[in-house]
Amino acid sequence: QVQLVESGGGLVQPGGSLRLSCAASRSIFSFNTMGWYRQAPGKERELVASITHNRITNYADSVKGRFTISRDNAKNTVYLQMNMLKSDDTAIYYCNTPRYPITWGQGTQVTVSS
Repeated sequence: QVQLVESGGGLVQPGGSLRLSCAASRSIFSFNTMGWYRQAPGKERELVASITHNRITNYADSVKGRFTISRDNAKNTVYLQMNMLKSDDTAIYYCNTPRYPITWGQGTQVTVSS
């Protein structure tokens, strides 16, 4: 059973924007903190943003001020609005529950290049 489906990635120039979406099953999404992760080639997966059920947010220093995480509890969907993208943002982006991660989805590729 697929419980996490990421979408919205693509190729963008430095300074550009993308909006990622993560559709989660209701049993996973409801009342859980959700997070966006990314993994660049040769690097460990890292948490870049999280949001609680009550929409309290937290961001890694590397993306603070540029990325915005949000959620629609009625639609079981979490979003990541990415602005002012840099080459260092290039990675595969995943969503999951930070406290009790489940099976990872396919992720969505974000490539920032001129």
